[in-house]
Amino acid sequence: MDLAKLRALDTCTVSNAIERLDARLRNEGFVSGVVHCRFPNLGPMTGYAVTGRIRTASPPMNQRCYYDRMDWWNYVASLPAPRVMVLQDTDPKPGSGAFVGEIHATIGMALKCVGCVTNGAVRDLTAVEAIGFHLFSGKVSVSHSYAHIIEFGEPVEIGGLKISAGDLIHGDRHGVLTIPLSVAAQVPEEACKILEEERELIQFCRSPNFSLEELSERIRSVSANCDLPWRSR
Repeated sequence: MDLAKLRALDTCTVSNAIERLDARLRNEGFVSGVVHCRFPNLGPMTGYAVTGRIRTASPPMNQRCYYDRMDWWNYVASLPAPRVMVLQDTDPKPGSGAFVGEIHATIGMALKCVGCVTNGAVRDLTAVEAIGFHLFSGKVSVSHSYAHIIEFGEPVEIGGLKISAGDLIHGDRHGVLTIPLSVAAQVPEEACKILEEERELIQFCRSPNFSLEELSERIRSVSANCDLPWRSR
């Protein structure tokens, strides 16, 4: 699969292509507004999920340092690259402390991770942005607090989206979604068709030849290529 072609697309266009391919219901497959893109200027992020659950409000029972988990790092390295760390903060109030900062991001990059998605907190924003590591988080925290991994490799849920290890993640300033592997190879071609349709419609709306009658005809033509938004699979 050519992930470079997917990275060249913004997340809204990827979402449109998935809708056109009728791969899932239109109200599924994306993270709700609990997660924010910390570095919108880095552009799109694409990679395969490595999943874990964390806590930050209370100490780990074994008192180990937050990054002293070779079992976690070995798990990360075992999945396909490029990788995206997807970490569910399971505390009642997520984001007391930050699991991912400069050190964790640097280790992650050495293991071919390209970013992290978490409903919890992150930190060291200036340093992490400088190395080009994407961060999507619910909060920003000054401290690690007691951030630690409690389990990994199992499905997690971030902002209403269930994510399993190996899921294909795409994110940018608009948000985060998963790309169904069944249609991932088709998304770039479908996206190109959609972008061309949009360009033609935008050019028409900006032209001196604009009319409501012609607009109606063009909208009907575009709509003929689209499935009804309430249609189920």
